[in-house]
Amino acid sequence: MSNNRKYSILVADDERATREGLSRLLRQNYDVTLAEDGARAINILKKNNFDIVVTDLRMPGSDGMEVLREALAKKPQPVCVIMTAYGSIPSAIEATRAGAFDFIQKPLNLDQFELVIRRALEKKQLTEENQELKRKLNRGSIYGLNDIIGKSAAMHEVFETVKQVAPARTTVMITGESGTGKEMIAHSLHALSGRHGAFVAVHCAALPPTLLESELFGHEKGSFTGAAEQKKGRFELADGGTLFLDEIGDIDQSVQVKILRALETRTFERVGGTEPVVSDVRVITATNRDLGAMVKEGKFREDLYFRLFVVAIHLPALRERHEDIPILVKHFIDEFSRENNKEVMSISEDAIGLLCRYGWPGNIRELRNCVERMVVLSRSKVLDVHNVPFHIRESISPELAKTVLPSNSLNIGKAERMLTQKALDECNGNVTKAASKLGISRRTLHRKLKELKR
Repeated sequence: MSNNRKYSILVADDERATREGLSRLLRQNYDVTLAEDGARAINILKKNNFDIVVTDLRMPGSDGMEVLREALAKKPQPVCVIMTAYGSIPSAIEATRAGAFDFIQKPLNLDQFELVIRRALEKKQLTEENQELKRKLNRGSIYGLNDIIGKSAAMHEVFETVKQVAPARTTVMITGESGTGKEMIAHSLHALSGRHGAFVAVHCAALPPTLLESELFGHEKGSFTGAAEQKKGRFELADGGTLFLDEIGDIDQSVQVKILRALETRTFERVGGTEPVVSDVRVITATNRDLGAMVKEGKFREDLYFRLFVVAIHLPALRERHEDIPILVKHFIDEFSRENNKEVMSISEDAIGLLCRYGWPGNIRELRNCVERMVVLSRSKVLDVHNVPFHIRESISPELAKTVLPSNSLNIGKAERMLTQKALDECNGNVTKAASKLGISRRTLHRKLKELKR
């Protein structure tokens, strides 16, 4: 699971040495809270949520079973691990029947204890992933249209075309500038198509012609140096599903011929092979280039162009759909607050006004990265003008760019934060150049960035 937050653990044990020893063991990787008895643990649980609860079974007053019942009654429910002495193993087994994830015997073997905690964390992560999956299934949005954010007229037209075209087998070409979300539209077309095979993506610009041919069509054993065994290509792997060819305009003409034949006959041969391979694949392509102009220049085959350009979906640049920026920003604030364990809740009207006036040459990808940086470097719950990257403020108003700090918060900590952000902005995120501009070492800047994320 992709999550950078520190998971939280409550440790309840009446033995001080055990509590403090486990705290030293866990604190580097987890947020640890200690309780000296069952009553204290129950009181803490009533007021706080935890990812994992580790409790001794036998404690004076409220015992581990009472702590377990309190923990399992919570929403969301933590994963519970019981610690028990040898004579209490039957009770520990009873605790697992009552809902505890596992138990571990005292005296503790720390290696075994760490293994149990890792397994408990994996269970927690799996539960969270399943809950998110159910939420998406309930609203039909695993790469469905609900995953794509936009209320503008331009995006509404895109959504309508996707819904109409998705069930068909016809090829679709998605056009638009880099960063506009072409691959997400391709995923949506597949998710809504009803096809049961896999969605297979190939980023054509990343591979030279010889490797791309093998990647698309596979190869036979011994067909070239290093081909130690037969390999299936992406056309074969996508049988019954969707093959997404990103940056189709970067494909060499020798490979274009083979793609055209595969589309027209629904068969192909692996590199070094003679037997035809049949594949029922729906092809979706994407490009940020003008393929029509490339055809006129002789750089792209006209017959393949017409074969691919049956249905076209054009994604507007972000500057053409400014009304979508506020809801995109809110979505990214929520996403990066969760990922970075931050409490950023919203953005001021002045700050969102700046973001709406900016041109966004990198489109949604640039906006997403911008909001991530703003959230990570923010120390307040509301993002404001001074959180907006320097180059954006400067492009809109050079005078505004000089206002690095709000007038009521001139302190060394905030000044350092703003100067660090300004240097990174001016160097387009290059840490080495930013460190040089600040007059510090690269290692020092990395340390400061880690401190600023806390």
